[in-house]
Amino acid sequence: MIPRIVQAAVEAALDRQAAVALIGPRQVGKTTLALEIGQSRNVIYLDLEDRDDRGRLAEPKLYFNHVEDRLVILDEIHRMPGLFETLRGVIDSGRRRGKGKGRFLILGSASIDMLRQSGETLAGRIAYVDMVPLSALEVVDTQSARERLWLRGGFPDSYLADSDQDSMALRWDFIRTYLERDVALFGPRVPPATLERLWTMLAHRQGSMLNASALGRALEISTQSVNRYIDLLTDLLLVRRLLPLRANVGKRLAKSPKVYVRDSGLLHALLGITSLDQLAGHPVIGASWEGHVIETLVSTLPPRAMPFFYRTSAGAEIDLVIEHADGSRWAIEVKRSPSARIGPGFHRACADVRAERAFVVHAGDDRYPLSEALEALSVRAMAAELRDQP
Repeated sequence: MIPRIVQAAVEAALDRQAAVALIGPRQVGKTTLALEIGQSRNVIYLDLEDRDDRGRLAEPKLYFNHVEDRLVILDEIHRMPGLFETLRGVIDSGRRRGKGKGRFLILGSASIDMLRQSGETLAGRIAYVDMVPLSALEVVDTQSARERLWLRGGFPDSYLADSDQDSMALRWDFIRTYLERDVALFGPRVPPATLERLWTMLAHRQGSMLNASALGRALEISTQSVNRYIDLLTDLLLVRRLLPLRANVGKRLAKSPKVYVRDSGLLHALLGITSLDQLAGHPVIGASWEGHVIETLVSTLPPRAMPFFYRTSAGAEIDLVIEHADGSRWAIEVKRSPSARIGPGFHRACADVRAERAFVVHAGDDRYPLSEALEALSVRAMAAELRDQP
């Protein structure tokens, strides 16, 4: 097992709350991590996709009271959403008996119903921890490992596959599972073929401003349907909408979000890219690298920090703006090559948003100043800078 950074956050949350929801896309490693945590705790694991395990919860209140001294892992909670109401009463009664911490570890493959159901019934009783695919801080710090992570993406089975071909096959199995099964479970009735075409179109437009009407015309569906389907892919943690920064600078600013396929491996699978050689000659290479870096950095943000991008009609632009909890802002430009030229639009944009610090993130290992106000560094070093912020 590759050690996961999020493990410490999950264990800390279990030590302060009765229930912890570990939320992340399918196959990201939630079950593996939960069982690893369970090795040091008295744990019961229930897979709610298994009929026998669901049968053990025919009388859930009675069952949970019977095992109140043990940590119960509830995997695929969306299969029994009605459990949230039962958990509230069980947690409250347990608190009165001094059993108020570390009772339930809830695993879910999407934020959609999880947040709504648990938010309505378990407010003040549950902590949420997001689990994302492997990041640059979690793999071996070598060039080959970094390139493999970019090509194959961060889903552990895909990253650790014996070959690029095996990795591609695993990612296509993942895509088929979502299109043919999970979409029907989590969202409205969506034709799988239409959703696959939309997902692929978003891959071809990686990092572009969202133009729902143009996508709708190409797919021969309404703009409202496009937005609804993208909402679904976002809720399933497969697509990211990066919002524009609403800075009060007296200039015409971009209003539409930029859209990214979150995992670079899934992006490459949707585009049929199986090797680094293919990727090097593909028009998406720059946008792929940008999305890969943004996902890595967003996954390491300190509490209450928010990611945005900034763009004006005059050409001032920042790929990623991090707004910290204290209101300070960091400006981050993403470049594949360490020798890439930084245009004047980035410097104007930094002045517009009053960036406290500015960085250029590149694919190399070196860290060096480009000017008094601008520093170049690697993805791993930038992620560490963000992780270490209070």
